[in-house]
Amino acid sequence: MAQTAFFWNERCFWHSGGNYASVAPVGGLIEPLKGGGLPENPETKRRLKSLMDVTGLIGELTCPQAAPATEADLRRVHPAHYLDKFKEICAAGGGEMIQGTPFGPDGFDIAAQSAGLVKEALLSVMRGKARNAYALSRPPGHHCLPDQSIGFCLLANIAIAIEAALAEGLASRVAVVDWDVHHGNGTEAIFLDRGDVLTISLHQENNFPRDTGGVATRGTGNGEGFNVNIPLLPGSGHDSYLYAFERIVAPSLRDFKPDAIVVACGFDASGLDPLSRMLAAAETFREMTARMMTLADELCDGRLVLAHEGGYSEVYVPFCGHAVIQALSGSSITAPDPFEERLRKQQPNERFQALQRTILDEYAVQFGID
Repeated sequence: MAQTAFFWNERCFWHSGGNYASVAPVGGLIEPLKGGGLPENPETKRRLKSLMDVTGLIGELTCPQAAPATEADLRRVHPAHYLDKFKEICAAGGGEMIQGTPFGPDGFDIAAQSAGLVKEALLSVMRGKARNAYALSRPPGHHCLPDQSIGFCLLANIAIAIEAALAEGLASRVAVVDWDVHHGNGTEAIFLDRGDVLTISLHQENNFPRDTGGVATRGTGNGEGFNVNIPLLPGSGHDSYLYAFERIVAPSLRDFKPDAIVVACGFDASGLDPLSRMLAAAETFREMTARMMTLADELCDGRLVLAHEGGYSEVYVPFCGHAVIQALSGSSITAPDPFEERLRKQQPNERFQALQRTILDEYAVQFGID
């Protein structure tokens, strides 16, 4: 049987941001940070790959090459004027199309490479070359709108991959499950009026973007009912994520019956992340992956792809990612979580968990889930 495929490219680590201190541009009263830069930096991803090298997990995966997404791939999602503007700014030495999403002179090429990793991961799984796949994509993509970069995202990686699979006739129905702590507004916007792509987003309520992600947004036209938002209370932890899976995610996927499932795999819901106030642990991500694999086996012959999105703790993302890829590959190689005990003791109390479960039950009723 084909192995788990792991797609990465050194060049994706070379994507560079601008003169920021966290998400604030340096200047006025904002002093540069030591080390500088945006939270979206290469070290979380590089350290994940390095940890896999050290433990030997990388040796149990296949690591195919992936070409950058082509112009035709990109134009299925992004209009020519957006791509042309992106290239023009790169040719002038780099810059920003919107504050907070900067890039250097190679920004377009690196973003196309990142999208190419996700595209090839999905196509490889659909063609039976891999049992399942993980794409260590950077820059991320789930916030990017067709004609606007946002939230560190320059191209809509997952949407580009899905459109390529649909165009090649490798799938007719694809589901996206986004467990990045921020709402997957870009993926939602691209497929909001479509019935062939189900989009599900679990996210911290009103984190980012603060004006999207509500439960009432269910889709429009042919896409009515094919968008599912699951906003979680700040402070939600392990139990909340797994209950949301049981109560809403699994029934929604079973009702949709996808040909493949793509996960927007962010690790910024962890208890150590600087851009969220959630309490997920490495074990949370491992268990969500295991449940997603079970659903993929049940619904679509195991066809499952995970695309790396956010996650900004340089210390903890590697352990969360290792747990996910270990589960995905069925490996026995572990990287023991050094923060396991701390996060277990910080989980919300039973009253909070009961409140969050009640809210999730209410969402399920709104979504027509018994």
